[in-house]
Amino acid sequence: MEDAKHWYYSKTIWGALLAVAASGLQMKGLQLDAASQATIVDSAVSIAGAVGGLVAVYGRLTANRQIKSS
Repeated sequence: MEDAKHWYYSKTIWGALLAVAASGLQMKGLQLDAASQATIVDSAVSIAGAVGGLVAVYGRLTANRQIKSS
C-alpha cells in the first residue's frame, strides 16, 4: 500500500467509531439507521479534513523556522 493517509481521513475508522457509538446509543434506547450513520461518517470525514487543513495553516503561520528543501 503506497498511498498513505492520516487516520482521520479514513471512512473505515470513522465508520467503526460510529458503529461503537451507535451500539452505545442503542443500549440507551436511541437507534440510528444505516443512512443516518453513512451521513454522519461522510460529515465527520469532511470536518476532519477541514480541521486538518486549519491546523496545518496554523502550524505554518506560528512556525519558528523556514521550510528547507533537502
